[in-house]
Amino acid sequence: MSGDPALRDLFLLDHDWVFLNHGSFGACPKPVHDRYQELQRELERNPVAFLAEDREFPERMRAARQALADVLGARRDDLVFVPNATFGVNLVARSLPLGRGDEVLVTDHAYGAVDRTWQFVCERRGARLVRAPIDLPVTSAAQVVEAVWSNVTERTRVLCLDHLTSSTALVVPVGELAQRARREGILTVVDGAHAPGQIDLDVGDLGADVYVGNCHKWLLAPKGAGFLWARPDIQPQLEPLVVSWGWRSDRPGPSRFVDEHEWTGTRDPAACLAVPAALAFRAAHDWPRVGRRCHALLRDVRQEIGRLTGRSSICPDDDRWYAQMHALPLPPCDRARVQRELRERYRIEVPLTEWRSRPLLRVSIQGYNTRADADALVRAMAQLLKDDRFFGSAKGAVVP
Repeated sequence: MSGDPALRDLFLLDHDWVFLNHGSFGACPKPVHDRYQELQRELERNPVAFLAEDREFPERMRAARQALADVLGARRDDLVFVPNATFGVNLVARSLPLGRGDEVLVTDHAYGAVDRTWQFVCERRGARLVRAPIDLPVTSAAQVVEAVWSNVTERTRVLCLDHLTSSTALVVPVGELAQRARREGILTVVDGAHAPGQIDLDVGDLGADVYVGNCHKWLLAPKGAGFLWARPDIQPQLEPLVVSWGWRSDRPGPSRFVDEHEWTGTRDPAACLAVPAALAFRAAHDWPRVGRRCHALLRDVRQEIGRLTGRSSICPDDDRWYAQMHALPLPPCDRARVQRELRERYRIEVPLTEWRSRPLLRVSIQGYNTRADADALVRAMAQLLKDDRFFGSAKGAVVP
């Protein structure tokens, strides 16, 4: 799988770098970014005409939400745009009536900002944050489900799950857990920051009560476009983080949920309004095919890095566990120093994450990546793994 070099030219990325970190902040295609800037210029030419609620703004937002809803398996008015997934989790966490003794259950693979959000809220409400350990390697969905569910108690009020984890890049079987939680009256919140655009998603059938996600990562939209979806019976519980004219609005609109969370004061909505352009770009370039090609290239990287390190993988070689982002175990090392060397010496942008003090090389493969990018990473790691300054005792584990 050599990749499509022509796709690289459709992105604004610096060609002097090997960019293998789409998972952190995404990367926007040129046509989508052009549409984004076109919307910004239109906004500045006549801000009142663009933003006034009695003109085109509500209809434009409806159209953008409809385009997104179509790919999420959602109803248009059950979702609202938010700046990012972390914002969406904050909105939910601060809305829920948690009290002393209540428990919020997350996993020890949870995204750090989301973990901190629940810790913040629990400390102020007298609730308890419980972190379910999920051991690596994972071998089956049943193993993960049992690891999480064994930490549920009669005090569990909220179950918050990463759909695709950040540090370990694992696809979590959230559907089975969400359905079990619903039967027990436990609210399920899914942090889908990395999932939309990377794995097939139907939020309506998933079984969760709330789903938050990003459009600026794998859906290829500009930064500042995320979404919050909630089941209709949950929506009245979700209070706006910013109270503005949408609160108790008397205008004819789709729902209080949309009004309260869409009207939050003056802001630049261009990133959200550019989401349809991002979805159109993906459709025009047959992104499901691109995704399969990326997964195959990532699989090759997984095998080649594994041969170099001698480390076992954290999950089976199966697309049910990883898609276009994967975490590869490394020997003990100074993560910051290795990452700095990859950047400064090899001009490779790729993060080294950590889980339970174990270093991981998290590789993202997007449509603009080619075999040459993968080979550059493998060559660089082969050299670094032999160098005692970076890996020390790891040298003996390296395959010549």
